[in-house]
Amino acid sequence: MDRNRPIGIFDSGVGGTSIWKEIHQLLPMENTIYLADSKNAPYGNKSREEILKLSIKNTEKLISLNCKIIVVACNTATTNTIDQLREAYNLPFIGIEPAIKPAALQSHSKKIGVLATKGTLTSDLFSNTHRTYTKDIEVVEVVGEGLVPLIESGNLNGPEMESLLKKHIRPFVEADIDFLVLGCTHYPYLIPLLKKLLPAHITIIDSGYAVAKQTKAVLKSENLLRNRPGASKPVFYSNKNTGTLHFLLKDYSKSVEIEVCDF
Repeated sequence: MDRNRPIGIFDSGVGGTSIWKEIHQLLPMENTIYLADSKNAPYGNKSREEILKLSIKNTEKLISLNCKIIVVACNTATTNTIDQLREAYNLPFIGIEPAIKPAALQSHSKKIGVLATKGTLTSDLFSNTHRTYTKDIEVVEVVGEGLVPLIESGNLNGPEMESLLKKHIRPFVEADIDFLVLGCTHYPYLIPLLKKLLPAHITIIDSGYAVAKQTKAVLKSENLLRNRPGASKPVFYSNKNTGTLHFLLKDYSKSVEIEVCDF
């Protein structure tokens, strides 16, 4: 297999760019292709059948673009479809799920919070992880209703977002958690506002770096790390509009290619 083929990444919109940034930082020489399925965002309130259908569509688009590995940079898609994708396609898949394990292991108060989509919180994979690592931990779960559409529109810290976040984090503050797990790849973009609104003792944790490390480990074990010198080529496709992608990737504007693409 050609090791210079790109890493494929997909999400239900722009949120998975938070994962792309971690992968790009750890593996700057790797070519990447990112699919922002913003037309169908959010996935979190869809049925499992719908989520699987969309995940298959995205996977087959990335395979048609000659990707060597696929990162499912969406908690909802991972927790509902990763097993089926691995069974159906003959290439490595990297998934993402809420970082409950590290939060539970590090919590002193034995109270942690999880902010995620309905699709993630009701999945079998989330339930299994929850059951395995939180036997002596109180877990406060909140569905981040309305957050993804605001982030998709580029509204990260306006009055509407601040008001909605205050409502969502109230149960965490009242329960006196010491770790907040972000269970959606869109949510890391809210960390500056969350730090402003949450008590200082609450540690916010997401899965981005862990996903990047796992991606590197799998590429290395499969002998798929890029071996050609030269700068990488990151390409981003959106099936809706590219405005928010340009905004979130403004620090990379000279090195990335952003296009509208129907998929």
